[in-house]
Amino acid sequence: MSVEPSNPVPLRASDADREAVVAELQEAAADGRIDLDELGARLEVALAARTHVELAPLTADLLPAMPPAQPLVLKGGFAGAVREGVWRVPERISAYGGLGGAKIDFTRVECRLRVVEIEVDGQTGGVEVVVPDGWVVEMGELDPGLAGLRNRTTAEKLPGTPLIRLTGTCGMGGVTVRHPKRGERRKLLRESR
Repeated sequence: MSVEPSNPVPLRASDADREAVVAELQEAAADGRIDLDELGARLEVALAARTHVELAPLTADLLPAMPPAQPLVLKGGFAGAVREGVWRVPERISAYGGLGGAKIDFTRVECRLRVVEIEVDGQTGGVEVVVPDGWVVEMGELDPGLAGLRNRTTAEKLPGTPLIRLTGTCGMGGVTVRHPKRGERRKLLRESR
C-alpha cells in the first residue's frame, strides 16, 4: 500500500515553457486582449517563474487566439460570385472573374490582420474590391492586362487597418478597387442602427 502525498511537488518549468507563455502574452497584447502595462507585469512574472503553477495563472484568463481562416477562393463563373456581409477575412484570397465577375466587399468585416494578400485574375467578367475608408490597397505587382486597373481609393491609411496587397492580372475584364458608393454607405448606416 503506497501513500499518496497530500501536496504534490510542483513541476519545474523549462525555458521552452516560459517562452511559450511569453509568446502567448505577446500575441494577446498584439490582439488587444491585454494592454501594454499588463503585458509588462505578466512578462516579468513569466520570465522569473520556476514552476508550471506560477506560469498557469498568467494565461488562464485569456481566450485562445482565433485560428487563421482558410484561404478564400472566389470564382465568378457564368453568373458571377460575391463575398459580402459579415465574414472572417483570411490572409490569402484568390478571385477569378470568369464571365460573370467577382466582387469582394470588406465594408462589414472586422479584420485584425496587418496584410491581406489578394491574387486576382480579371478574366472576362473582372474583379471588384470594395474597402472601407482608411484601408490602403497596394497594387504595384498587378499586371494591367487588357482592361487595366481602376483605383478609386484614397491613399490615407488609418492606424490599425490592414494593407490589402493585390497581385495577379486584370485580364480582359479589369480590376476595380473602390470605397463604398453613396447608396452603399446609406445602407451600412441603416444597418448599424
